[in-house]
Amino acid sequence: MPAPRNRDVLVKVARMYYEDNLSQQQVAEELGLSRANVSRILASAREQGIVDIRIHDPSGRDTTLEGEIQSAFGLADCRVVSGRPYEAALRQVGPVAAEWLLDSLRAEQRVSLSWGRTLQAMVDAVDTDRTFPVEVLPLVGGLSSVTSEITGEELVRELATRLGTTFQRLHAPALLESAAARTTLMAEPAIASVLQAAAHSSLSFVGLGAYGVGSSAAVIDALRLTPTQRARFVRANPVGDVCARFFDADGQEIHGEVHDRVLAVSIADLRAIATVVGLAVGEEKARGVLGALRGGFLNVLICDDALAKALLALAER
Repeated sequence: MPAPRNRDVLVKVARMYYEDNLSQQQVAEELGLSRANVSRILASAREQGIVDIRIHDPSGRDTTLEGEIQSAFGLADCRVVSGRPYEAALRQVGPVAAEWLLDSLRAEQRVSLSWGRTLQAMVDAVDTDRTFPVEVLPLVGGLSSVTSEITGEELVRELATRLGTTFQRLHAPALLESAAARTTLMAEPAIASVLQAAAHSSLSFVGLGAYGVGSSAAVIDALRLTPTQRARFVRANPVGDVCARFFDADGQEIHGEVHDRVLAVSIADLRAIATVVGLAVGEEKARGVLGALRGGFLNVLICDDALAKALLALAER
């Protein structure tokens, strides 16, 4: 029998063990080898990439991808679900994120939310008989100009109801007609105090967007920028947004007309929060999520496997 390093032998033994479900002893007897030799052949097959073992959690999680993402980007935690198409992935991300939330809550915490479909899926999946002595806060004003999206205020109220706890309201839109209008609103103590409290949260959950895709595109359209303003914004090379705050490929916040007309916490505020959990679904979000990871304002990522694979591939370029 050829040595274990012979590729044909590695493939043959691997097929018998993994595909034909023979035991190592049965493989050994069939091929006239010792059981120890079969074990070494299987180990060599894994080392050479002939056998790729992936562990899939019954909940739909891909723990192998979770470990790869967590290691590649230095995250405190990661959850990756397997799902196709987009709607199926969204339905799986919601419960996984809700479970992570319930496992992480501690008494007297401030918990803050942005907005979007992934956060809505998470909030809709929160189901508990317990009450949690926490306070829920909005990170961004109501997105009244983006009519297709669930506003942060609605999500904050619904999550607080499901947790049996209190929340604060932010009686202001997220997108303003002018920088002067935003300055005026921020001068109101009732508004400034809520955003300040949100900026001092212990735990934040944010939806992650990619420039030009879905709600991120809708935010820019809703601002009705002039051609000159839009061109200036594009020259800053935005790749994504969080809380309607746009950032570049390095995760640096983009200032200018768009920034000055958004009523929300800043990316600098997010960096100061102990734990920020980013939620996203879909490989088209990869550039935006990668920018957020490089910007260092995420500690935890919850996403689908298509996005996770796209992230790893993009990071290797």
